[in-house]
Amino acid sequence: MAYRNRNWHTISNFNIVLLPVLLLMASSAATESLRKPCEFPAIFNFGDSNSDTGGLSAAFGPAPPPNGETFFGQPSGRYSDGRLIVDFIAESLGLPLLSAYLNSIGTNFSHGANFATAGSTIRRQNTTLFQSGYSPFSLDVQTWQLTQFKSRSQFFYSQGAVFRDLLPNEEYFSKALYTFDIGQNDLTAGYFLGMTTEEVKENIPDILDQFAVAIKTIYWQGGRYFWIHNTGPFGCLPYVLDRLTLKASEVDRNGCGIPFNGVAQLFNSKLNDTVIQLRKELPLASFTYVDIYSNKYGLISHAREYGFEHPLMACCGHGGAYNYNRTIGCGSKTVVNGTEIILANSCKDPLKRINWDGVHYTQAANQWIFGQISQGAFSDPPLPITMACYNQTA
Repeated sequence: MAYRNRNWHTISNFNIVLLPVLLLMASSAATESLRKPCEFPAIFNFGDSNSDTGGLSAAFGPAPPPNGETFFGQPSGRYSDGRLIVDFIAESLGLPLLSAYLNSIGTNFSHGANFATAGSTIRRQNTTLFQSGYSPFSLDVQTWQLTQFKSRSQFFYSQGAVFRDLLPNEEYFSKALYTFDIGQNDLTAGYFLGMTTEEVKENIPDILDQFAVAIKTIYWQGGRYFWIHNTGPFGCLPYVLDRLTLKASEVDRNGCGIPFNGVAQLFNSKLNDTVIQLRKELPLASFTYVDIYSNKYGLISHAREYGFEHPLMACCGHGGAYNYNRTIGCGSKTVVNGTEIILANSCKDPLKRINWDGVHYTQAANQWIFGQISQGAFSDPPLPITMACYNQTA
C-alpha cells in the first residue's frame, strides 16, 4: 500500500510539472488555429525554366508544340505540357496565372509578374544563350528588372485609366509573396564545363552568397514574404544522365546519378543555412524554405505507387535510353521530300509521366509535387502556403 502511495505521488508531481507545458502547447495550437490565412494580393517569381511562364519564349522565340498541349491546348511559354508549380501556387492563392515580365503581348501584371526565364542561373555565366544554353537573365538581372518594374508600373498606375487594371497597386509590393526556384543550372553548368564534382561543390558558397544578395535587394525594396524552393534531384534527369558519364557504382537503385544528387543535397543544406542566416539579418521578413528535392526524388522512387510510369524517360523526345536527344528537342521537325515530319512528339499519355522533355516535369508531376508541399509538411516552418506571411522569429 505504501508503494502504491509513493507511486501516486510521483505521478501527481509529474502531472504538476507537465501541466503548464501541456497548457502552453494547447495555447499555441489554439493561437495557430485562430490565425487568418494570408491575403497575398500578388506574386513576384524569380527562377529558371522550372517556373518560367513565357520569359525566354518572349525573348528568344517560342517553345514549340506540343508544349502546353495538356492544359492550354497550345504553347504557353512554359517548358511543359501544362501548368508549372508556380501556376498551382497562384491558383491556390486565388490569383491569376503570372504573366512573364518580358512578354509584351496580352499580359496583365495587376497581381504580380514572373521574372524567371529558362536557363537562368543565380551566378552570371558570362556566356551567350547560343554558346551554352544558359539565359543572360541571371538572378541579379531579375532583381534589377523588379526594380524597373516597380518604378515604371507605379508611374503609369498613377495615370489611372486602363493602367489600374493592368498594373499592381503600390502596396502590393510589400504584401506580395516572393517565390524562388533557382540554382539547378548553376550546378549543371559546372559539370557541363568539365568540372569535377569537388570543383562544383567549391562553387556553392559563392553561388549562395549571391543568392543572399538578391534576397536582400528585394527586402530593401519592401519585399517581406519569401517562399524558397531548394533544388531538385537533377541526377535523375535524362539530360544529365545522357550527357554525363557515370560508373555503375555511381548509379543508385532508381537509376539516378549519385554524385549529382549528392551535390544537389549539399547545395540544399547550404541553402537552408543561408535562409536561417537571412532570418537573423532581416527580422521583419518571413522565410519559408521548401524541400522540393525530397518530393521529386520520392515521386521518382515510387512512381508506380503514385500512378506514374517510366520515371527516367522523357515523354516528349527522340531516341536513346531516356527518349532524349540533345540536338532533337521536344517538338523538333524536319522536312523529307517536301513533307514536314515531327521528330520529337509527346508520348501517348503525359498524365502518367513524370518527365516531360528530358529536363522539365509534366503538369501531372508538378501538380502532385504542389499537393505535397502546399500544406507545409515539407516546409520550414511547417506552415501551409496560405500562412507564409507569418514571421516565425517574432
